[in-house]
Amino acid sequence: MAYINEIREAAKLVLSSNYVVALTGAGVSVESGIAPFRGPGGLWTKYGEPPMNGYRRFLADPKGYWEERLGPRKRRRLGIPINEAKPNPGHFALAEMEGIGILKVLITQNVDNLHIVAGSRNVIEIHGNSYKLRCVDCGARFDRDSFDLLELPPKCPNCTGVVKGDAVMFGEPIPSDILRKCKEEAGRSDCILVIGTSAIVHPAASLPLMVKRSGGVIIEVNPRRSELSDICDVCIRAPSGEALPVFVLELARA
Repeated sequence: MAYINEIREAAKLVLSSNYVVALTGAGVSVESGIAPFRGPGGLWTKYGEPPMNGYRRFLADPKGYWEERLGPRKRRRLGIPINEAKPNPGHFALAEMEGIGILKVLITQNVDNLHIVAGSRNVIEIHGNSYKLRCVDCGARFDRDSFDLLELPPKCPNCTGVVKGDAVMFGEPIPSDILRKCKEEAGRSDCILVIGTSAIVHPAASLPLMVKRSGGVIIEVNPRRSELSDICDVCIRAPSGEALPVFVLELARA
C-alpha cells in the first residue's frame, strides 16, 4: 500500500493529540456516487457554477423558489442521486472513530446527510442538510418530510417567517449558531483531519488554519492536492473510502 507510512505517521499524531476534529468535503461522498462540485467530473466543472445571487433571488421571490424546487425537473436533476446514495466505508470509518472516543466532532460541508446515516452523532453541518428546512427569521429547523408544504412559500410555525431549504445558498450567510459552533470546535482542536475537500470555500476552509495557528496539526486525506496541502503535517494521497478504514485499523493496532 503506497500510503501506509503516511497512515502510520498520521495515527501517531492523532493518538498524541487531545482533541481531534474532522472537516469533510464533497470528496467524501464521491465513492457513494454523488458527484463533487469542482475538479474532474464535478457538476460545476460540467455545467458552470450556479448564480452567485441565489439567496437574494430567493428573498425576492420565495414562492418562485419553492415552485422550482418542487418541480419534476428539479427533483430529477438533483434530488434522486442524493436520495439514492448510501454511506461508503469512509463515512463508516469516521463514525467508528467517534464511537471509540478519538474523533470529538465532525464538521461537514456536505448536505447529503450521509455522515448521520453512517452513525456519526456529533456532526456540525456548516452548509446545512438537504433533508431539513430552516426559517430565515428565527433559524428554527424542521424535518423536510414532515413539514406541510401545501402553502407556498411555507411559513414557520414558531414565528411565521418564510421557510427555505436548510442548505446554504450562494450569497447566504452561514447561520450564526452553526458558524459559532465550528469556530469553537476549531479553537479546542489540536489536530484536524481535512478529508475530501479542495479547501477553497470559506469560512470552512479557514477552520484548519485556526488549528494550525494555535499550534495544532493538519492531516489531509485527499487523492489530489488542495489549497491546504503545503501546510499539512501529513498528506494521505488516497480516496477517503479506501484510506480511512485502514487508518482506523492502524489506530486500533497502536
